[in-house]
Amino acid sequence: MNNVSVITMFFLSGFNETVSHRFVLFFLSLLCYCIICLVNVSLIVIIILDSNLHESMYILLCVFCINALYGTAGFYPRFLWDLLSDVHLISYYGCLIQTKVIYSFVCGELSILALMAYDRYVAICQPLKYHSIMTKQRVIRFACFLWFTTFCIVAVNAFLTSRLKLCSPYISTLFCVNWIIVQLACFPAQTAINAISANITIIIYLLHGVFIVWSYMYIIQTCVKSIENRAKFMQTCVPHLVSLFTFVVAILTDIISMRLGSKELPQSLQNFVALEFLVIPPIMNPLIYGFKLTKIRKRFYSVKGCKFHCLSSHYCSRK
Repeated sequence: MNNVSVITMFFLSGFNETVSHRFVLFFLSLLCYCIICLVNVSLIVIIILDSNLHESMYILLCVFCINALYGTAGFYPRFLWDLLSDVHLISYYGCLIQTKVIYSFVCGELSILALMAYDRYVAICQPLKYHSIMTKQRVIRFACFLWFTTFCIVAVNAFLTSRLKLCSPYISTLFCVNWIIVQLACFPAQTAINAISANITIIIYLLHGVFIVWSYMYIIQTCVKSIENRAKFMQTCVPHLVSLFTFVVAILTDIISMRLGSKELPQSLQNFVALEFLVIPPIMNPLIYGFKLTKIRKRFYSVKGCKFHCLSSHYCSRK
């Protein structure tokens, strides 16, 4: 039994169903990743370059997009490589790093959504104190603190997983998942501390969700009393709620699929469900905010109009 802990490579068996369509999947995945990079980078650049957007709400949106780029970078490049490979292998430490990146992206997403909910709560329920509470420096510090704590929490879970002796190198998904790696442990008694740590992590981020619900209960209660606040709610809170809804649905679908007998489902359906949170939220969120928030929409159209004017002027001068 001593040699079972010396696993240096994992086989990703989730790719078995992709062999016959791998070139089509590669093209679609590459297109999806390019769109994710384009929409998120565009929103980040617009917010950074426009000094009128250097407010807490837009800074948090910028952080939101950076987190999306970080999480998808931990999946798509490796996934695209595997689609073109005949053997789907990933190193043991590479697997742990990928797990850490994807899990910290998911937890970080929920933390940022909670901070955005607090920002909207202060803006609508305590408007006179908003600019003194949600200063640019304070928002950046809050965001850095949440990222740091998320990174530490996920690092603890990854470390606890790395100490396990594993009996199998086969992972039944398209990418490394901490919960599945723990299931490969030879001695179930060793996983008790992993289960405790995982449950503590779940409770921490469930409290984030409770805080978001609490914030919006007060926001809605305040908005009912004022037409001005209702307009502000529709303008700035609806995109946040849509982002929260798409994220929660994608994550819950994945968790339910993994926890409640996903082996009975076809492998292709399991793969689709597993990829939802890495496809839908990173594309949807920038588009929702870009079209819904007036300042960003105006800035986008002004940049587009400026480019068109410059090109037309250059063409006319040449003529």
